[in-house]
Amino acid sequence: MKWEEIAHLYPSRFVLIEAIKASSSNQLRQIEDMAMIQDFDSPQEAWHGYKDFHKRFPSRELYVFHTSRTDVEIVREFFSGVRQRT
Repeated sequence: MKWEEIAHLYPSRFVLIEAIKASSSNQLRQIEDMAMIQDFDSPQEAWHGYKDFHKRFPSRELYVFHTSRTDVEIVREFFSGVRQRT
C-alpha cells in the first residue's frame, strides 16, 4: 500500500505499519511500500501495539504514524554513546 491510501482509509488515526519497500539517502528513510497492521485511537495505544508486535516479530521494520502526516519520511539518527542502567 501507499501512504496516501492508508491516510485516506484511516483519517485522524494512529497507525502501525510495516515497511515493505524502503530506501535510505542522506540520513532519511523513505518508505515506498507498506503494509497496514493496526489503527489506534491514541498514541499510548499505538505505542503499546508497537511494542507488542515488535516483541513477537523483532526483525520487521515497524513504524507508528498519525494519518494527518503528508509523508512518511524518517530522519535516521544514530546513538553513539554508552547507556547506563539505573
